[in-house]
Amino acid sequence: MLGPCRPQIVLFGSSIVQFSFANGGWGATLADIYARKADILLRGYSGWNTRRALEVIEKVFPKDADIQPSLVIMYFGGNDAMGPHSSGLGPHVPLSECKENLRKLANHILSLSEKTRLILLSCPPVNEDMFQSTTSGIFGQVTRSNEICRQYSEACIELCKEMGLKVVDLWTSIQKRDDWATACLTDGVHFSSEGSDILVAEILQILKEAEWEPSLHWKALPTEFAEDSPYDLAASDGKSTLNISEWIFHREDKWD
Repeated sequence: MLGPCRPQIVLFGSSIVQFSFANGGWGATLADIYARKADILLRGYSGWNTRRALEVIEKVFPKDADIQPSLVIMYFGGNDAMGPHSSGLGPHVPLSECKENLRKLANHILSLSEKTRLILLSCPPVNEDMFQSTTSGIFGQVTRSNEICRQYSEACIELCKEMGLKVVDLWTSIQKRDDWATACLTDGVHFSSEGSDILVAEILQILKEAEWEPSLHWKALPTEFAEDSPYDLAASDGKSTLNISEWIFHREDKWD
């Protein structure tokens, strides 16, 4: 463990999490925004459904860990929503079971500490034609339907209302762009930089509005070693210094 100890924000989920540092991804953007403020930790497992996640949740998030995350951003459901394979194999999980699996995952994460917060991401939309054209040789007859993704998204949102949890309605927010099907997705499923920017904005809005103590919004967190130092750049008056980290970071207004 490196010091000083910063808040830990864990991204936990399937491929949308694992690939979140690629293609201008949302994980990389969060790591940039939270530089010197919080550590963004990646726990992404491509291809996983909620059943697989439940098998290892106690290993990924052990209750006896010395340091527990301040925030977990969790995404599962897209693989559960894939059509069942005729062989009986594959990631498909029925809707009602997926919802209950998400509940169990959420309860475990919330039990880690009194200060551990949780945001769920609902199932995003899918460009069916693009998905089939890019993956048919891999997955064969397994399909993804945007209508079924809507149902799994709504089940996640319904669960969050029942549990009083924060949630990003990805199915709706991504489709607010008229050109979402091509602009926001790289292969019909995973996010382009434009899709990732939508997700980052939604996450930051939740963090800005959440009445959590302490606040986890990036502007509310202190910058590590931000105190003035004679080794900082000299100001033009020659009598003070400029902390370049604070100066550059707070010029950025994109993520207000």
